[in-house]
Amino acid sequence: MHSDPLAHADPVQPPPFDVERSIGFQMRRISLLLGGEIDRRMEPLGLTDAQWKPLLRLLLGAPDTAAALARDCHMDAGGLTRLIDRLQAKGLCRRERSEQDRRAVQIALTPEGRAAAEQLPMILAELQQQLLQGFSAQEEARLRSYLARIYANTRHLAERR
Repeated sequence: MHSDPLAHADPVQPPPFDVERSIGFQMRRISLLLGGEIDRRMEPLGLTDAQWKPLLRLLLGAPDTAAALARDCHMDAGGLTRLIDRLQAKGLCRRERSEQDRRAVQIALTPEGRAAAEQLPMILAELQQQLLQGFSAQEEARLRSYLARIYANTRHLAERR
């Protein structure tokens, strides 16, 4: 007669938490490694992991105000302002008064910034291809679906606050 290991488990006590197998821990570990790899690949362009994001957003035609870029890059407005200052000092972008609303300041790529930004899609696509090496198209689709569900669940938790 086989014994059921769960039959003796205390129903009040949650199962032991394995940090190494935690979804959050695994995602954070991947994120840190990925950020380091992106930094390494952006180094020849003189960009950090944080700096390429607004350049790519501007290249792709994202909203061009600092507030909109901050939202798109998941940064606070103050942090993005300092980041734009650094990108402007490197000659990669500039601030311009909006012709439609003189109170608004828009961020635009300089020709040097556009040249750097145009390299980003290829660099990021190559990295993504390497990350998905060994995955079938079906596995990749499932992974994207799972990640979208985790993201939706996480947003739902944040909205409940």
